[in-house]
Amino acid sequence: MRLQRCRSALSIVLLQHVIDCFFLLTSHRVSSSDVPLLIGPSQTVVAFVGDDVTLPCRLEPATDASAMRLEWARPDLSPGFVHVWADRREHVLDKQPSYRGRTSLLTDRLHLGDISLKLVNVTLSDEGPYRCLVPELGRKAFVKLAVCVVSTPVIRVMSRTSSSVVLQCESAGWYPEPELLWLDGEGKLLSAGPPETVRGPDDLYTVSSRVTVEKRHSNTFTCRVQQNNINQTREAHIRVAVLSRYVKGVLALGLLGVVLGLASTIHGCMREHARHKKIQSEHSNKEKMDV
Repeated sequence: MRLQRCRSALSIVLLQHVIDCFFLLTSHRVSSSDVPLLIGPSQTVVAFVGDDVTLPCRLEPATDASAMRLEWARPDLSPGFVHVWADRREHVLDKQPSYRGRTSLLTDRLHLGDISLKLVNVTLSDEGPYRCLVPELGRKAFVKLAVCVVSTPVIRVMSRTSSSVVLQCESAGWYPEPELLWLDGEGKLLSAGPPETVRGPDDLYTVSSRVTVEKRHSNTFTCRVQQNNINQTREAHIRVAVLSRYVKGVLALGLLGVVLGLASTIHGCMREHARHKKIQSEHSNKEKMDV
């Protein structure tokens, strides 16, 4: 009888323990699901040097973040803080010096859960990973910023022969390092040597390349400089004149006519000059005889 009572009591205790655990787990799940998510961009943010850029970061569902502590930081720098918002204002203590005066939050959108960071006058050193953090919620998101510089290439004719032309293409001031391609008029790649790439003291790249092209019917050529990581492309085009035999013959005859005409004019001038001198000489001799 006592054994049966002990078993019943033990069963009740175990059941109560299971129920307590169930409610504990359930309450934990509910509280976790109630915490908003922090959402960053799925792709790298690209910005040009000198431009302004916004690094997206938001709470979802929308939650008023104006009274929360918000932190933007660069994990790869020390000090790493880029922008800290607390007590409804920015705190500049331990802020990375290179970002002073260049960062801000969209304060009119904080109540909507938008805690995106605005960065002005972007520099090459701004490239890297950024962490968006809301300590109160234990949520964070990461944003990667890629900084780029591009320039338009220039094509020059270096030399010519009767059957070919040497072209040079150069583009100065790129970041990151680009690649250079030559294309014919049909968009097909031309065979050229490896381009020469030089990195200057400003960390910008200059790329150049030469190609020898035959004078054929497809006489339009393109120099393409591209950086696929930032999806940037710049092109320059040149048309190499190709003269047909007929046109060459007409030009040759025309040039010959000009030369012959010039020679005839010079010959006529010389004859007229000689005749004029002869008349002057005869007139002078006659005056001497009269004297």
